Amino acid sequence: DLQGHVVLIHFWDYASAGSLRSLAYVKSWLEKYGDYGLTVIGVHTPEFHFGTKQENVQDALKRLGIEYPVLADNQWFVWTAYGNRVWPTVCLVDKDGFIRFTRAGEGGYDQVERMLQALLTEAGIHGELPDFTPPIHDIDIPGVLCYRATGDIALGYLRGPIGNPEGFSPESTLEYAETGLLLPGRVYLKGKWRNERECMQFAGQPGEKGTASVRYEALEVNAVLAPEGEESCSVQVLQGGVSLQGEIRGGDVRQLPDGSTSVLVERPGLFHLVRNKAFGESLLTLTTSSPSLQIYQVSFVTSPIPEALHTN
Repeated sequence: DLQGHVVLIHFWDYASAGSLRSLAYVKSWLEKYGDYGLTVIGVHTPEFHFGTKQENVQDALKRLGIEYPVLADNQWFVWTAYGNRVWPTVCLVDKDGFIRFTRAGEGGYDQVERMLQALLTEAGIHGELPDFTPPIHDIDIPGVLCYRATGDIALGYLRGPIGNPEGFSPESTLEYAETGLLLPGRVYLKGKWRNERECMQFAGQPGEKGTASVRYEALEVNAVLAPEGEESCSVQVLQGGVSLQGEIRGGDVRQLPDGSTSVLVERPGLFHLVRNKAFGESLLTLTTSSPSLQIYQVSFVTSPIPEALHTN
């Protein structure tokens, strides 16, 4: 019975980078305000089909340390009822069951927490409440100006175009030729790739390789990858034609004894590939010989403009 409780509803997807960044705030708020009567309910609305599988979501909940209730909204019924459009979305419900605040997308965490404290006070909480959670990421600082990063790139013939002139052939395998000129913000494939609804799956024979390249502007790069079936996939990660060095390796990238850098895809989900030292333009290339590799999306993280950061 939630009557008399302030409820925070977090609409998210475990394969969404923005959802995971916002999750850090949600967990912080529950830790601080749980004893004051805050209840948190997660609503997992999956963008991709693999997110509808219970075992994948349960694995994500365990890895992320989520212990509060999470509803599997596989048919998007709850998402639609609340009129949501983007991941993540946070809704605050007051003690009488009315939605009093909605924040769509990232940012505005100080506004959410300010309203959260106001609703707790309305619910009868008296005395001094905890200090606000400080910005966890530089891009969360209120009023900060950020660079314009490359937009998220979705793959699959129903989701977005690719850079190759061959285009798509739905539910079929195409052999893509190397393209000389790579325009920014497009994924260019080389080798044999099967065109799926939500992704592109490498379909080469043993010994063959496939590549996916993208020219981008950002500070960090993530990719949604999956192994088809039970097999795991190894994906070599290059930037500017060379292996990732030192600090720029993303959290899911490992360096092998020969100096190459790769990510091992053992489950479907989000993988952190690149963490550049500064915002800028780069060429990222993923190479694989694993015929079960699926690429769903490549997403990018911006950075505050240094001059703007120092003035805030």
